[in-house]
Amino acid sequence: MTSAAPSHDLGRTDTPLLEETIGALLDRVAALDPAKEALVSRHQGLRYTYGELAAAVDGMARAMLRAGLRKGDRLGIWSPNYAEWTLVQFATAKIGVILVNLNPAYRTSEVEYALNQSGCRWLVAAPSFKTSDYTAMIAEVRPNLSTLERELYFWSDEWDAFVASGEAPDDGELAATAAALHPDDPINIQYTSGTTGFPKGATLTHRNILNNGYFVGVGCGYSSADRVCIPVPFYHCFGMVMGNLGAVTHGATMVIPADAFEPGAVLQTVQDERCTSLYGVPTMFIAELAHPEFDRFDLTSLRTGILAGSPCPVEVMKQTIERMHMSEVTICYGMTETSPVSTQTLADDDIDRRTGTVGRVHPHVEIKIVDPATGQTVPHGTAGEFCTRGYSVMQGYWNDPTRTADAIDAHGFMHTGDLATMDEAGYVNIVGRIKDMVIRGGENVYPREIEEFLYSHPAVADVQVIGVPDQRYGEEIMAWIRLKDGAAATEDEIKDFCRGRIAHYKIPRYVKFVDEFPMTVTGKVQKFLMRDAAKEELGLDEVSTA
Repeated sequence: MTSAAPSHDLGRTDTPLLEETIGALLDRVAALDPAKEALVSRHQGLRYTYGELAAAVDGMARAMLRAGLRKGDRLGIWSPNYAEWTLVQFATAKIGVILVNLNPAYRTSEVEYALNQSGCRWLVAAPSFKTSDYTAMIAEVRPNLSTLERELYFWSDEWDAFVASGEAPDDGELAATAAALHPDDPINIQYTSGTTGFPKGATLTHRNILNNGYFVGVGCGYSSADRVCIPVPFYHCFGMVMGNLGAVTHGATMVIPADAFEPGAVLQTVQDERCTSLYGVPTMFIAELAHPEFDRFDLTSLRTGILAGSPCPVEVMKQTIERMHMSEVTICYGMTETSPVSTQTLADDDIDRRTGTVGRVHPHVEIKIVDPATGQTVPHGTAGEFCTRGYSVMQGYWNDPTRTADAIDAHGFMHTGDLATMDEAGYVNIVGRIKDMVIRGGENVYPREIEEFLYSHPAVADVQVIGVPDQRYGEEIMAWIRLKDGAAATEDEIKDFCRGRIAHYKIPRYVKFVDEFPMTVTGKVQKFLMRDAAKEELGLDEVSTA
């Protein structure tokens, strides 16, 4: 927590886990240097020192307590990246309220499901974002929200009154509430798409996400001198854990360039705020490097950052290092259910390992590569399922013991569904997926979820969804549809049916009408043959990735 840069060596396990709550951590860091800049929201023109951030968080936490929220209650947050998101993140943690992250791209059916499944008492939201009118969307599904008692929209008169209600000091209730919390208390629910058609709420604790953010920061060599540019969304672990908690656990500065990703805003922010670290999925870095005015920005303050979310093309990594001055940039691998990071490359790894692997295991985490059929550990260099165990593994899926048991075995290992290899030095490479998940621009999309939705179209008899290569997003969504006898539909009609009802990134880019699917003799659909046929028919090429 000093100004000296910590070691980058993630191989060390003698650095103990942080055994404290998120609120206690923030108080401790703020007390060390209250005048240090903690949070900058460029698009809002807001700046907070650590002292101001801690005070604002305490005020919001008091307001929540005075309004009746208590430990274990669920509060949904539906908003793009604003300073208010970060304040709510820390305020809920301060009093033990479980923050439920809602994707800003959610449409009505998705937000209704998440709020009901998690049993949210409150919803805090932006009034709108891009084409989404959140107030209207909530009003539409409000009769179906059985547990929701209150909605609060940023910047409204009600929001201002709520914030003001926490300004007066209390009689020690906040301190007593915070002191009664435990690091193993659940503090966050993040929805990740499910293979059975419904999202699963990964339930994460203070201990899970605080330590994961901390060790990600260790891997980046963070100190209080660092300024971390966070264009990735807060509703993801990438933003709220690797970004916000990664910075705060090292006394660094969180910098929000915009409410949503815009490459020019990111480059301008890095220059003007002298950011030392930059986060993004590969598509973000591709857009930044391709910006028509890229060369006019001074990015020499950068030294590190994180490329994660989907496989990174080797050339993109090389340009990031050479043209963006990110000589210490790292790649991380993980999943929401593991807080999220399990492996990370290091600043001093050679270029082959930093572009051809996802690094080595994090401290206090175990990993193994197993034969999916037998569960036995496979030899070095042999592909198998990536499994991980340790502090980072979620408590489980919220109110879903069956799917929790399917994901976490009796020995505590999380089964990721990803196929990986490990070399003799411990470096891991992800080589495929057991599950048929599609990763589109860093968003995990499970075909079954889209298939279940498209089955509700009156003309659709059967549907199979696959991922196909895309130069911009890594993968795009394609639906193969078999229509009911006598029914008719067009590609545009299918897409129109999806708009406003499922997130934009789940809407199929390509629709193909077929009479049958390629099948095995036992009746199983062969999606790899569908993918091969689509690549040839559409003229798509695989993207070379690490």
